[in-house]
Formats: sequence, C-alpha cells, structure tokens
Amino acid sequence: MASSSTESETIQSRWQAIHGDCPTAVHLLAVSKGHPAMAVRELVAMGQVDFGESRVQEALPKQQDLADLSGLRWHFIGRLQANKVRAVVRAFPVIHSIDSQALAERTSRIALEEKKSPEVFFQVKLRDDPAKGGWEPDGLREVWPELQSLPGLKPIGLMTMAPLGLGPEERQSLFHECRTLADELALPECSMGMSGDWKQAAKAGATWVRVGSGLFGPRPERLV
Repeated sequence: MASSSTESETIQSRWQAIHGDCPTAVHLLAVSKGHPAMAVRELVAMGQVDFGESRVQEALPKQQDLADLSGLRWHFIGRLQANKVRAVVRAFPVIHSIDSQALAERTSRIALEEKKSPEVFFQVKLRDDPAKGGWEPDGLREVWPELQSLPGLKPIGLMTMAPLGLGPEERQSLFHECRTLADELALPECSMGMSGDWKQAAKAGATWVRVGSGLFGPRPERLV
C-alpha cells in the first residue's frame, strides 16, 4: 500500500530536518527495518541511499521490490547469527555487527567463498549490558592483529550501542570512548547513535548514525 501524501510529506520533512542537522562528516543511515518498501522509496526520492535492516527474511523481499532503484546501499545492523552469515554476505555490502572472533572468522571464510568483500564494523560493549554482545576494549585490542588481517573483509570501523537508562552526558561519554578506541585502532568509522541519541553520538565523533523511528515514525505492526 502506497503512503498517503501527508505521510510522504512527514517522512520527507523529518529527513530534511535530520539531514540538515547532521554535521558534514556524519552519514545518515535510515533504519528501514519494519517499514515497507514504499517508505524507502519516499526517502530515496529525497536523495537517501543508505538503508539499514536487521532481519534477512524481511530484507530480501524488500530489496527485490526496490531492485529498480539504482545506487541503494544496504547495511545489516541486526545481531548476526552464524547460520545467517551466508545470506547476509550475499545481500549486504556493509555489516555493522561482527561481535566475536568466531563470527569474524566465519564471515571471512564465507565472504571468500561467495567472492564478496563486505565492509565491516566490529561491535564493542563499553558498559556492562547483558542484552548486547560485543568486545570489551581490552579483548578487542588482544585479538586485533588477527581481526584486521582476515581475508575477504574490509574492516572500516567500530559499532556500539548505549545501554538503556543512561543519561545524555553518560551516553556522550560512552560514544567518545568508542571514537577514541577506533582512532587507536586506525579505524575511520564509528557507527553509533540512534533516533533518541544520535546528536550526542555525532558530537562525540560518530560517522554513521542509525535513525529509524525519527525518520519513518513508529513501526507498523506488520508490513503491508
């Protein structure tokens, strides 16, 4: 079902406002998970090319529906399960959620088999949070020589998410730590910040901010 003209104007006005507020060095990743292909088309018309999905089974038909559009770049931002690596490598040129050495090695092997070379972010966990995966900084430093030499992958940055319950200053401090660690590892990119805290992330040195509801509004109960 197509978006109404009012809904289109809302999506477009949100995009204009956020895009206008983003510093030049910050890229806006439109998180389209849970939203229909038509909503993606609304943002493509505005010039948006980078879109984030977290479920392969949702993303593949959406990508097919949008195959007539050139220049779209799909980012996988969900938790990457070992049994979904091949499908993700085939469909996504950018992966934001490599959170363990075993997963990195598996992704490397499959990328070589599929003759792909995805750009990858390594997920770090900078605060105690059982709901999220990722390396603690010292653990990442320890395995970094092996990670950066894995064939088939293009390491470009770090990704992190702030735990629930942190205040704005605490979030900005966490994001700053991620930026500092990325700089230490000579990684140019940081994927951090979502609809509610992307401004803190941008101020702390994010190069990618992941915005979903801030652009598309609340997710519908099911795709139409």
